[in-house]
Amino acid sequence: MPMNATYRGPADLPSTLPVFPLPGALLLPRGQMPLNIFEPRYLAMVDDALRSGHRLIGMIQPDSAHPGPEDKPTLFRVGCVGRITQFAESGDGRYLLQLTGVSRFRLEHELAVDTPYRQCLVSYAPFADDFVARKGEKAVDRAALLRALRDFLEANKLKADWDGIESAPNEALVNALAMMSPYGPAEKQALLEAPDLKTRAEILVAVTEIELAKGRNSGDAPLQ
Repeated sequence: MPMNATYRGPADLPSTLPVFPLPGALLLPRGQMPLNIFEPRYLAMVDDALRSGHRLIGMIQPDSAHPGPEDKPTLFRVGCVGRITQFAESGDGRYLLQLTGVSRFRLEHELAVDTPYRQCLVSYAPFADDFVARKGEKAVDRAALLRALRDFLEANKLKADWDGIESAPNEALVNALAMMSPYGPAEKQALLEAPDLKTRAEILVAVTEIELAKGRNSGDAPLQ
């Protein structure tokens, strides 16, 4: 596998993935996620991913509605595979990573393995559009998205780099806001499983408006 890999479709990715279950973590195609790895089983996972040359890790959330065993929680059926694009050792036994999202996947079934981390057989076929950068951008209601963002920032007395926001393409804007959003695992999973960019933006706007309304009704500040 080359150092700077290009993935053109599902066939370019392995059908077996190591998975990292992490509540509230949302990785999307071409999005970037920093990770601080310290548990021995996940340090081993990173070592093996680097050794394999693929440098791929499947990010997936535990399904809290169907928790399963504490040491092996039930997983949602959809996650996102990311490639390790930055790697550093902390000096105190941790790895500091950056994953860049490649494609969502559907978990077919978990494999019986000897590794300390979990591995799953996955399919990328339902998400073939993930390999096409900026797919569906023109359908996004950018004005509604920016309005919801502005209302959220004002309600929470937060500032933002509006020059950067205004210049960001729709895909990068929608996915970055979704990944950074302060919402819970169920909302994050809905954002992940959205069938297209337009629907993801609509979900993000709807959830934001609901949280803002809750804050107004209770007199408390919205989620931060």
